[in-house]
Amino acid sequence: MGTEIAPTLYSTVSHQFIGDWLAALRSLCTECEYRSLLKRADLMPDQVPSQGRVTLDQIVSLYQLAAIETGDEMMGLWSRPIRPRALQHLLTSVREATSLASALFRFSTFWNLLLDDYQLGLIETKNALTLRLTPQGDQITQRFGHMLILKLAHGLLSWLARYEVPVAEVGFAFGRPEFEEDYAVVFPTTVQFDQTATSISFALDVLGTAQPRPSADSNRFLENAPRDWIFTRSQHHTQSLRVRTYLSQTEWGNANLSEAAQALHMTPRTLIRKLEADGTTFQAIKDALRRDIAIRHLQAGQHSVEAIAHEVGFSSAANFHKAFQRWTGNTPSSYRRNQ
Repeated sequence: MGTEIAPTLYSTVSHQFIGDWLAALRSLCTECEYRSLLKRADLMPDQVPSQGRVTLDQIVSLYQLAAIETGDEMMGLWSRPIRPRALQHLLTSVREATSLASALFRFSTFWNLLLDDYQLGLIETKNALTLRLTPQGDQITQRFGHMLILKLAHGLLSWLARYEVPVAEVGFAFGRPEFEEDYAVVFPTTVQFDQTATSISFALDVLGTAQPRPSADSNRFLENAPRDWIFTRSQHHTQSLRVRTYLSQTEWGNANLSEAAQALHMTPRTLIRKLEADGTTFQAIKDALRRDIAIRHLQAGQHSVEAIAHEVGFSSAANFHKAFQRWTGNTPSSYRRNQ
């Protein structure tokens, strides 16, 4: 299968993806406090929402700052504040589980003691176990909150298993957003929208024994949160991520669709059709990876714009400037100044 490249290395999500989260945070802070939080997390308060990109480092930084400063470990994402140390108690509870299925039961029981607006239920069928969010009355669906609680469940199961647990299905009780492609960075399965309820399902045959975890491991999980679990490390749940992995491992000058198709053991026509099913194209995947690598280098500040342009396959800095502005709404130089 070849050497795996962790998608967290270069992956970004759109600014829209965290929009609900930012709105929740804003309601808990003064405008001055809100802008200070964003700046300390290396996010630009005035970033163009439709074009700006957000890295894992920025998400982790904002999460850790906001959870402390708001006194709510879910940062306004639910109707009742989740008080400090709640996640520590959750981790203690699931750590005592002897199986991943029982850990998921403990997870749902824990949240049902804390949440007023939703209840979490477990539904077992012949082949799968599904964690489902059921609203208690009329609720405004908080997209980032729904994503985060499903991802926390998946992250805890993976932590207990000591490998990323495969996910059978993910569904959300809200419409398909413009930033649909961002969910491929988060969940190792195809995500469905416009479902009757938000849910995550696991095949019963992957929910095996939970591995013992010492207290030191729990402390590291909490200190790193959500770095270790919010972005998926799976490379192969969609053709687009398989192509992205291939591009990460090859020279930009040699990156073309025919060679990618050959490396993935299919014809170019088949690859085009599969990428269309994922709602993308070979060129769009290539551009997205070039953009994310460029963003990472600009934030690190160790390379000139000209060197970055060359690394991501542009013949001139001028062409790179035009493409980067199209991708993010900023020139490379202004993006770097605002970090």
